[in-house]
Amino acid sequence: MPGPRKRQQQQIMEVYNLPQDIFSGGDSSGEPIIMHHYEAKTGSFKGRSILHKNAISLVINGRKTMHFAETTVHVNEKEFHFLSSGNCLASMDLSGQQVFRSILVFFDDKVLTDFFVKYDALIRRNTPKEKIAAAAYVSVKKDAFIDHYIDSLLLMFRDGQPISGQMKSLKFEELMLYLLEKHPAAILSFQKKEIRHFDDLQIRKTMEANITNNLKVDELAFLCNTSLSTFKRRFEKIYHCSPNKWLLLRRMEIAARLLEDHHEKPGEIFHQLGYENHSSFTQSFRQVYGVTPKAYQLQKLNVGQQVLDE
Repeated sequence: MPGPRKRQQQQIMEVYNLPQDIFSGGDSSGEPIIMHHYEAKTGSFKGRSILHKNAISLVINGRKTMHFAETTVHVNEKEFHFLSSGNCLASMDLSGQQVFRSILVFFDDKVLTDFFVKYDALIRRNTPKEKIAAAAYVSVKKDAFIDHYIDSLLLMFRDGQPISGQMKSLKFEELMLYLLEKHPAAILSFQKKEIRHFDDLQIRKTMEANITNNLKVDELAFLCNTSLSTFKRRFEKIYHCSPNKWLLLRRMEIAARLLEDHHEKPGEIFHQLGYENHSSFTQSFRQVYGVTPKAYQLQKLNVGQQVLDE
């Protein structure tokens, strides 16, 4: 998500601090609630972002993909997302689609806590009986109320006047109260945030969640909020091999299973495994199994037929 003020990361890709990098003039990033009308018109984008506040992404048009340490979020105009503060990778391909537009509502932890304290009685009445697991990312389907809610925010942006803190607080509570009545489990799960530390379990969760995503090792380290060298050192201590080798072997295991058990065509599965083209997938498969995906599939099918014939 580009912004005028950017911080260069030590490695390759720029890192955008959000919401700070949104503002070019008077810095409003210190306000407890920030509302921003975001628009991206053409081209493709992939970047690293650090969310310094929690965020609600209300997409109006378009699609984008966001990778977090333990999940991948596909954002589109049919739903909206609550995102916990932390590191993420965002990508958009606008070459074949309409303009990407969204309203971003940033809010700090105190705003969320104050809401749950203020409406404690209502929350207790709406709390489901079943146990609610903590969730750092919550997706909710849009409905007519949400569409009208977005329209009301657009009307305020259209005036060109700054939105007061009181109005932003009122609009935040309006959305939260509606969701508390319609989707209580989703909102209450977002409340129950877990404190995450960088440890071996975090590496395992991040790797398992991103096996088939086209992410580089330095990007995986970024999602774990650690340096590339530290990430590699901790990774090799856990798995006794490099991250690249581990990803290669796991992806090829999945590929072999798809070819053998599900009879998938090689040309139709490379994208499922995080490869951009068929040739790079074939090269990786040959590196592990010594033959092309097609030859491997034919061998397995022939062996299976021989067993049946016997």
